[in-house]
Amino acid sequence: MRLVILDNYDLASEWAAKYICNRIIQFKPGQDRYFTLGLPTGSTPLGCYKKLIEYHKNGDLSFKYVKTFNMDEYVGLPRNHPESYHSYMWNNFFKHIDIDPNNAHILDGNAADLQAECDAFEKKIKEAGGIDLFVGGIGPDGHIAFNEPGSSLVSRTRLKTLAMDTILANAKYFDGDLSKVPTMALTVGVGTVMDAREVMILITGAHKAFALYKAIEEGVNHMWTVSAFQQHPRTIFVCDEDATLELRVKTVKYFKGLMHVHNKLVDPLYSMKEGK
Repeated sequence: MRLVILDNYDLASEWAAKYICNRIIQFKPGQDRYFTLGLPTGSTPLGCYKKLIEYHKNGDLSFKYVKTFNMDEYVGLPRNHPESYHSYMWNNFFKHIDIDPNNAHILDGNAADLQAECDAFEKKIKEAGGIDLFVGGIGPDGHIAFNEPGSSLVSRTRLKTLAMDTILANAKYFDGDLSKVPTMALTVGVGTVMDAREVMILITGAHKAFALYKAIEEGVNHMWTVSAFQQHPRTIFVCDEDATLELRVKTVKYFKGLMHVHNKLVDPLYSMKEGK
């Protein structure tokens, strides 16, 4: 497991974006070889998406041969609702890059048969050859995607009832009105994300500090589902200083002492221009 600690949110977002960029370019995607990327929503990845858009507009990065699978979607919210995750992804990322819409997969929270929709999503991931890099964020209660506390650590894509903490956290997107916040969602399972060849989890802000502590300094626990990734062979946690506030000083010192190694993963930043 790697823990990458940057000074602030902007630097953490940039490091994550550089890592994604380099992984895609090093993979050398093409017509018969797509890079498969798992993606999150929420406020944390916005800075990362902005940097990826910047790399694309500069001509350094193309998503033409990239397939994406999003972590989750609300149930019962119209697809064109401004707070649906379809809207979020298109407004904040997809419409600014060159991805083929047919290659951007998001669960349909309005499907007639929700379990069939979840099963089909798992099948699409398998048909794509699995996920090369799954990027995720976490909630203050340590949930990844909508795998709320108590979720099975081998769970697959399914329908989940949202915890009150999650509903309260998401109320800011619905004018603070709890009655407007969806109470159910479709989500990839912990096991779905664990199957990815690599996982990168973005954790920023002091309000996520206790969750980061539970994720890396204590044992694997289904009440803090992000802790499952201690057992993944290739996990990178990317965080800012504020998110480390609950960690032991020696833990922070240890991982900061490895930054010269971690930074080699993003420096130099590769480019698709002339095969740089």
